[in-house]
Amino acid sequence: MNASLDKRVQTIVNRCRALLFPDVFADGGGQWTAECLKCLRQELSEVVSLCFRSADRMGDADAVTSAFLDALPSLRKTLDKDVLATYNGDPAAESIAEVILCYPGIRAICSYRVAHLLFLAGVPVLPRLITEIAHSETGIDIHPAAAIGASFAIDHGTGVVIGETAILGDNVKLYQGVTLGAKSFPLDEQGNPVKGVLRHPVLEDNVIVYSNATILGRVTIGHDAVIGGNIWVTEDVPAFARVVQSPKKYF
Repeated sequence: MNASLDKRVQTIVNRCRALLFPDVFADGGGQWTAECLKCLRQELSEVVSLCFRSADRMGDADAVTSAFLDALPSLRKTLDKDVLATYNGDPAAESIAEVILCYPGIRAICSYRVAHLLFLAGVPVLPRLITEIAHSETGIDIHPAAAIGASFAIDHGTGVVIGETAILGDNVKLYQGVTLGAKSFPLDEQGNPVKGVLRHPVLEDNVIVYSNATILGRVTIGHDAVIGGNIWVTEDVPAFARVVQSPKKYF
């Protein structure tokens, strides 16, 4: 990755976090907010324009930037739900500020939601840059194209992978080492992977997936299901099901 571009993208992410969580990262005053928005608008528009050019694609960087900034209040409401879900789900969390500042899951989710907005706007390269920086920081790999509902929580987080076409409903919780991946890659006549295939899992509302579980392919995990740790899942799981390892026997 170009070091200079990496720094610019990191600056964009930091400004977004400050605007999305002003009570934690800044004084929240009107003058500060206006100045931060002004700097973010300029930096984001320039980087979006650069990404369009590097991908040899047409795009209105200023329009994309304006729409992104307009969406920040709605994004903040969604992230507030993510933070609350993480706080309520961890007895060790002593404050909301601690969750925002210290929890890698929230850092990764925040970067994902910023990147996802830019992905939906058709911006090339930049969404992946944002989530790959978060991946390096947290060990959590979320593709910006994945669709993730509100009140999402990742506990501990290291080693979590969420693939491109994964869909997660509301109030989903993942533990460390969970993989939502693809089972196989269909190939074209030249032997190259076919792009755009729906190949990752769908997790409906209120699903919990415990540590080191692997769910592969376009399978559906029904609402309110629980997937136990160290489980390999390649078939649909009905709603309210509990998938666990066979009980061990001791002699």
